[in-house]
Formats: sequence, C-alpha cells, structure tokens
Amino acid sequence: MERSRALRARGPQASSHNPEEFPGCPVIENNMRLLKRWAAHRRWLVLAVVLGLLCVAIFSLPRRETETSVPVDWHVNLTHKKQVHENVRRVLESQCRPSSTRQSLLARLPASSHMTQAFLWKDLPLPDGIFMYPPPFGFRGLQHKVEELLKLLPDSESVPLLENTSEKCRRCVVMGNGGILRGLELGTLIDRFDTIIRLNSGPLGEFSVDVGNRTSIRMSYPEGTPLHWIDTNPHTMFVAVVYKSVDLNWISAMISKRSMALWDWLFFWQKVPDQIPLGLHRFRLLNPHVIREMALDLLLYPPPKFRLWGQDQNVPTMGVSALNLASLLCDEVSLAGFGYNLSQQGAPLHYYDKLPMSFMLQQTTHNVDRETKLLQNLVKEGAISDLTGGLHCSFCPS
Repeated sequence: MERSRALRARGPQASSHNPEEFPGCPVIENNMRLLKRWAAHRRWLVLAVVLGLLCVAIFSLPRRETETSVPVDWHVNLTHKKQVHENVRRVLESQCRPSSTRQSLLARLPASSHMTQAFLWKDLPLPDGIFMYPPPFGFRGLQHKVEELLKLLPDSESVPLLENTSEKCRRCVVMGNGGILRGLELGTLIDRFDTIIRLNSGPLGEFSVDVGNRTSIRMSYPEGTPLHWIDTNPHTMFVAVVYKSVDLNWISAMISKRSMALWDWLFFWQKVPDQIPLGLHRFRLLNPHVIREMALDLLLYPPPKFRLWGQDQNVPTMGVSALNLASLLCDEVSLAGFGYNLSQQGAPLHYYDKLPMSFMLQQTTHNVDRETKLLQNLVKEGAISDLTGGLHCSFCPS
C-alpha cells in the first residue's frame, strides 16, 4: 500500500517533466517536439533571413570599380589644347549675361515650377511637396529626421551670403571628373571663375595643373565624398546630397562630429569618411527639388515608383544635378570635364584614375544618353558653355 501511494505521489511530478498528451502516438509526439524547437529558434531564423536579404541587397548595389584596367596611352593634341584655352578665355572675357542660365532652364520647365531655394534651412519653411517622393527626389517618410538634422545647422541669416546675392554678374563652372581634362592644363583659367563647383571626390593636388586649386562648393553623397579631405580653402562649402534615408544619419554625424551607429554602416556600399574638417557654417543640405526638377521636368523621366527589386534609370548624375544647382547660384554656368565618348572605350573615364571609358557601359543607374542630349541642346542654345568640348565642340574645326 505504501509503495502504491508513493507511485501515485510521484505520478504528477513525472508527468510535469514528460507530458504525454497523446500517449502511444510517436508521430504526433515527434511533431510536437519539432514545433517546440521551431518556436524556440524562429527568432534566430527570421534574423538570419533578414540579414541574408540585406547582404544580397547591399552586394547588388552599384560599386565603384578598382583600378584594375589600364586604358590606352592618352595623348593631348596640342592644337586642340590651344583651342580649348582660347575657348575658356573667350567665355571669361565676354559680357556676362545676368540670370541667363536659369532663364533658359525656366523656359523648359512647366509653369508650376518656381523653385528658387537651393538649400534647406531651419528658419525657412520647407518647400511644398518635399515629402511626396523618396530620396533622392524628396524626403518621404523622413520628416522627423530632416527636422532634427536642420536643427544642427545654422539658420540662413547667420551664414555668409550666397554668391548670387551680390550685384556682380557671376560666372560659375561645374567641374566634371571626365578624363577629357587630363593634359589640358586648364588649372589657372578654371581658378578665374567666380564659383567653382566640384563633384564627389574629384581631387586637386597633383592634378591642379589640369583642374585648378580653388573649390567654392564640393557637392557629394556619402560614398562619393573624399576619405581624406582635399580642399584646403577654409571657405569651401560642402553640399550634402541625400540618395537614401541613411545618408541623413551620416550628414548628422559629420555636422555634430560624432560617430555613426554600427548598424548604419551596413547600408553604405563603399567606405565613407568619418569626419570632414569644416566648420558648422560650411555645411549645406541640398534641396531635393534640385534633383527632382532635373529628373522629372528637364530630363522628363517618369515619377519614381516602388520596385521590390532592381531600379529604373531615373536618377540624374551628380553633374547634371550640379548644373541645376549652379543655375540658382550663378548668372552664367559653364561645364568642364563633361562628355562620355564611348567610341573611345580605352580612353580614361576620369582625369585622376585608370578606369577606361568602357566602364560606363556597366552602370545601370543613370541614363547617360538622355542626359547627353539635354546638355548638347543647352550648349547649342547658348544656355550653358562647354569649356572642354566633350558635349558639343563649337570651337572645333568642322
């Protein structure tokens, strides 16, 4: 009897450790064990799937090629070099035409377009429709981030006046990074322009004889920004361009001189600098309408739409976006180092590296053909000047 009571007393305890809801059914028991294991590990599985998809997305982004291809030797024709120098002098010494480039662009824009604000400021209302599209065309879903970033920036009244506020008619040159600049020795002439806009990491230093020493504005997105700052002029402005939402975090870190979160680094397809040695008042946040206007109203791309995978060729290059910015800051706009001659696939793509022109055939983000046609038309109309003749060489022998 005592043994019987002991067994009955141990019974409930044993069942609490080894529940047998379906005794005698090993298949159901095994299934239940599998379900319990799945419940215990599903968080890790979900995390692994998310990280896997993230890695695939990151590695599918366009990446900057390393200098593994050596182009053919590049020799500058001395006659052509002389013609380029004469063309640049002619532009610099001609009568400056106030607001000529902006007026030419406005003639191509719909009547509803009246953008005048190049940058965003915390003391000025944000432009209408700025949250309609995602980056780089707008800041949809990012209102809080934008407002927090603008709090870090000075207001529009406490910074040096923009150059177009003076009474002088100002000439602006947008310096492309094209290999066409190599060997032209335009540096001293380029430095004579009132405002010099440089793109991404286009270097000076040893290349100054071709591209000049001065920088008024360096316009870039995170991955394109020089890892080591190359503009020694303390009055240089850095214009930050937002292509994706995490770029706002990077800009905030630059301005406030703090480190970014480790998670944010995963969203950049190339190493980005962790500091830019400029004072707070030298940073600007580009109005995304500058890019939207170029894309939708001038290049006539369709409005951006959500895509689960891949991308449309509807993002303007930094060069044409800089042209639109320049039209708001200067009276006359000239371009140098623009034009991709794909018939010379071994020619240098950039003035500072060994990438061949054929590399442009691999990119899928920009519609280079459509951009080239627009720029060629603007040059022919006299809206802008092509200093180096890579788009439309008005000074070349016919």
